[in-house]
Amino acid sequence: MKPISNTDRTEPLSFTQERSYAFEGVDCPVCAAKIEDRIQQIGGVASARVDFSRKQIHITTTDTQQEPFFANLIKEAKRVEPSMQVRPLENQSQEKDSSLRWNLIRILVSVLSFGFAMYFDTKLLYMLSFVVSGYDVLFTAGRNILHGKLFDENFLMSVATLGALAIGETGEAAAVMLFYLIGEYFQARSVMQSRRSILDALDLKVQQARLIQGQDTSMVLVEEVVPGSSIRVLSGEKIPLDGVVISGSSSVDMQHLSGESIPRSVKAGDEVLGSSINLGGSLDIRVSKVYEQSTAAKILHLVEESASKKAQTERTITAFARYYTPIVVFFALGLAIIPSLITGSWQTWMYRALVFLVVSCPCALVISVPLSYFAGIGRSAKGGILVKGGNYLEALAKTDTFVFDKTGTLTTGTFSLIEVRMTSPSHLETSYAQNLAASLERNSAHPLAKAFLELDAPFAVSQVSEIAGKGLTGIVDGKDVVAGNRALLEEMGIPVFCEAEDEATVLLAVEGKHEASFVLQDTIRKEAKPMIQRLRKLGIKHLAMISGDSLVHANRVARELGLDEVHASLLPDQKQERMLAIAAKRKNLVFVGDGMNDAPSLAASKVGISMGNKASDAAMESADVVILTDDLHEVANLIEISRQTARIVRQNISFALLVKVLALGLGALGYASMWIAVLADTGVTIIAILNALRILLFRPSR
Repeated sequence: MKPISNTDRTEPLSFTQERSYAFEGVDCPVCAAKIEDRIQQIGGVASARVDFSRKQIHITTTDTQQEPFFANLIKEAKRVEPSMQVRPLENQSQEKDSSLRWNLIRILVSVLSFGFAMYFDTKLLYMLSFVVSGYDVLFTAGRNILHGKLFDENFLMSVATLGALAIGETGEAAAVMLFYLIGEYFQARSVMQSRRSILDALDLKVQQARLIQGQDTSMVLVEEVVPGSSIRVLSGEKIPLDGVVISGSSSVDMQHLSGESIPRSVKAGDEVLGSSINLGGSLDIRVSKVYEQSTAAKILHLVEESASKKAQTERTITAFARYYTPIVVFFALGLAIIPSLITGSWQTWMYRALVFLVVSCPCALVISVPLSYFAGIGRSAKGGILVKGGNYLEALAKTDTFVFDKTGTLTTGTFSLIEVRMTSPSHLETSYAQNLAASLERNSAHPLAKAFLELDAPFAVSQVSEIAGKGLTGIVDGKDVVAGNRALLEEMGIPVFCEAEDEATVLLAVEGKHEASFVLQDTIRKEAKPMIQRLRKLGIKHLAMISGDSLVHANRVARELGLDEVHASLLPDQKQERMLAIAAKRKNLVFVGDGMNDAPSLAASKVGISMGNKASDAAMESADVVILTDDLHEVANLIEISRQTARIVRQNISFALLVKVLALGLGALGYASMWIAVLADTGVTIIAILNALRILLFRPSR
């Protein structure tokens, strides 16, 4: 089980300062992981996340810190990676585009030089192509070597190409650097576009709002709108911020926000969420939250922050890459020396060793695996499912056990009347007893009283008195009427003519006589049973339910849904204890709940899923996954998305390793040139990245 820890949650509770930077000059995901580890070891740092694919560093401190503190953190990071260049995050996107444009210019110059070199057979032009396309690789490798840092991608490429020059293969050395630059360009562009595709798929942020100021309106940035302000949203526009409708009526499309396919009707007094689309007439809305606290902003924040929760597969691949590169360098060294000592063909085996080095770069694995999980998280968010990290997505793919809370999760939490039982001494008509009870229950806000709202209530009621936790008394149609539980009737000295009833049965007494019993039940969600059946088909072996409700109710729900295990009449702390007892036998357990009292269980489970757009803040904070709709089908959809993500991760790992092994073997035997080696490295990386993006097109079955 994972420990209950505030630091394991997406939104920090006690951290007082955050700082973000953009960086360049780090070409290896393993190097990024080392930087992250080093920063996190420094006192005062609560968390550090180095996002290699976006070239960003996010640092959270445990207390307010001055600028020298952060300057020291960057200094420590550069000790790990001397070629690292750090700058403020604000202008990163423009600088990224500028960097890509510069690399494109280098590619064009290098291609022209290489082409003329081939045509005129001139080594000098080959060298020009080599320098233009590879100067940054050589420079970075040299600087890293001076700082005692070996065995990164720059080192491998430098040794391979300089070795090729040393044995007279000038054209191949230039070709390797050129193809490497081209591969790096497309790789960087693919990763950048992948991130954009994932976030654009959410399509949540609205840039401007129409602010109402007296009789006039003006367009302002959403960040400038304060709570209490009024904004106007015209038909077809996105609602910029969370708020309450103050005039107008319409229907709103929330599909991009919560995955709900059916538009929701709204009128004055109804809450609306930012990024939903106004499909009808004009709406005036009083803003309730600043943009940073809006639902849309929180979704984007959760998706972005999810990268910090790495799946075990990601961590394994990163750890593998740390040891893999030095090992292949020593293998290459052995390949160059040992056969040469035996055969005397130094140039032949040196060339094969250099090919071996080029092939060995582990980019395809260390980039495509985290990107696959990020794409899976993005696909989930597009359907209104917020997964707070790749580790939870990976765990969901392996789960075989679900534990559900009952009320508000499998049931609606509202009661309905299923049976009226008249007592044997009663001489009242059933319809008259219903009218008496409904007329009296209209005067109570108790959840059980709402079950009588659909019945006719024709009688006036007077002298109403509500006894907390027991029921109501009053004068109805000129008669003394009591509606409540057994304890109330016995307290008033009224004999009860029925077997033991649970708390969801309302007893009716008229003029001191028990006349009828109204049996109520918590309504099971219509999608609960189909969802349970889908989970069975997906291979979920054990389905359990825990509840604070009575055993009678819990057993009825369990029987109707076909659950395997039921635990009822539990307090919140007992729910957690019972869930942990189940988890002790079944390690891959997922808990699904919605209420404040589910927070301890959500926090302690391997994966906790908070269900519904009305879930409590405590439940959403404690959960590892937040489903924004009340549609239970999203639970099964989440399992399908997680398993599809896991399949793509396995495909990328298998494909990358297979190509690497084949290319390494062919290179060692002399059947692969450096050109093939570069394609085996960068080509596989690009294919794996594109494969990772397939998850965005995935559609779960129903």
